[in-house]
Amino acid sequence: MIKLVRELVEPVMVAAFEGWNDAGEAASLAVEHLSNQWEAYELCALTPDDYYDFQVTRPRMTVVDGLVSEVEWPTTRVRVASPPEVDHDVVLVTGPEPNLRWRSYIADLMAIARELGVKRVVMLGSLLADAPHTRPIPVTGMASPVELGTRHGLDPTTYSGPTGIVGVAHKMFSSVGLETVSLWAAIPHYVAQPPCPKATLALLAWLEDFLDVRVPLGELPDEAVSWESNVDELTAEDEEISSYVRGLEEAKDTAELPEASGDAIAEEFERYLRRRDDN
Repeated sequence: MIKLVRELVEPVMVAAFEGWNDAGEAASLAVEHLSNQWEAYELCALTPDDYYDFQVTRPRMTVVDGLVSEVEWPTTRVRVASPPEVDHDVVLVTGPEPNLRWRSYIADLMAIARELGVKRVVMLGSLLADAPHTRPIPVTGMASPVELGTRHGLDPTTYSGPTGIVGVAHKMFSSVGLETVSLWAAIPHYVAQPPCPKATLALLAWLEDFLDVRVPLGELPDEAVSWESNVDELTAEDEEISSYVRGLEEAKDTAELPEASGDAIAEEFERYLRRRDDN
């Protein structure tokens, strides 16, 4: 039984998992950003022994003055945030992707969602892709029902291949009737090291639509500009990488040229207005 300070109001669950699903740590940092900006409090944590192989996902130790002061076990934490000026709460889920018993793990999260009254789950992920760092970070995804994604401008995707906990969770959550959304940011693979604030910003921009709330961005826009500037400098030092990036830019611009129509621009502007309306 979860002990709540108060009954939650129409909570939406937002989840991100470190590891395979979290290139550049863009997804997990997005949830951490929400937790910090909205001063979330911890509600509960899953028992780590049930889902983690500690030889794969190792605990962390802190030593102070020759004494072990703390051993932090890998686990999944559930926090609650109450964004100001909106009439619903947000349940934040973060933790490393589990090593063991994925179906039982997701069943635990589903039980928590059910007890809290969650009707919609939004999962964030990030992956490495042939994407130029100089262009907007592409965000793709899927929603169940499909109409939910279409309503917010999310084009249906087609994919067949390996998946992580996000894909399995999406299937299991949607199978019990929860509105389920997965959003994936594409990280330029030649700058895969974390953090990638530009990708975190891209995920938060889409998340605003599905949370129906304006997300305070804090220092993220400045960090994204600095990140892009630093990558510019790094790529400029190597002509081979610079040439590769120019090729990615040309391919990206050519692929998007047919979409640069008045209708497409109007649709994107309407998305922006929806996010900023009533704020």
